[in-house]
Amino acid sequence: MSRLPDAVWINVNPSFRRFDRPVLDFLAREIAIADWQYCQSLDQPASLNIALVLLQDYLKQCDRPLHLVGHGTGGLVGLLYARRYPERVKSLTLLSVGVYPAIDWQAHYYVLSKLLPCSRQTLLNQSVHNLFGHQSCALTQEYRYLLEEDLLLSLSPHNLYQNAHFAPGTVPVPLLVCGGDIDTIIDQHLLQGWQPWLKSGDRIWSCHKGRYFFHYSHPYSVSQEIFSFWRSLVPQEFLSEQTVIRVC
Repeated sequence: MSRLPDAVWINVNPSFRRFDRPVLDFLAREIAIADWQYCQSLDQPASLNIALVLLQDYLKQCDRPLHLVGHGTGGLVGLLYARRYPERVKSLTLLSVGVYPAIDWQAHYYVLSKLLPCSRQTLLNQSVHNLFGHQSCALTQEYRYLLEEDLLLSLSPHNLYQNAHFAPGTVPVPLLVCGGDIDTIIDQHLLQGWQPWLKSGDRIWSCHKGRYFFHYSHPYSVSQEIFSFWRSLVPQEFLSEQTVIRVC
């Protein structure tokens, strides 16, 4: 690694990398940001602890606290890490992470599978509609494939037999929580539920007409909100070289 980053994007859903790319490109224009990715095989257990150990192995190489950013389960990993190692975290930005942080699109999928006696394809088509709104047949098929792949390969703590649960709570680092205002997965109740746990300087931001992947559909607005939050913390040392550092 030629240069240590100032921020780390946490991705534990390899099938969804394409949805992170636009906002990462905007962030990289003003700050050196690492794209940290956790990938597991079908033979590995879905263990949040393994991801936390590997993230710690990476971050302990850095000589200063870093900004952490994560969407969905990546945000959950960032939240658990910040609670465990707050001295290594300059700030935490959560995208589509509600006050009950384990809730993600897969939690909704498995609840749906128990309520509706229909095929996997039908359930995935309904999930595409919930996540992205009405789409063409071609895009629905493409997104359905990505969701099915995510069910197999991601770190989500949910499965057919049980849905994981983490209680609400605070985090001892500066916090920005972002969500979409028309998201049916992390709705406004779950997003605004963070209010009692916010510290002075913490923020909640709702993206206008944003769904679960609002950072993909509105990358500029999201990046500007993140920049504003970071500048409010350390305005004098914010700008740096344009860099994206990939870490797997």
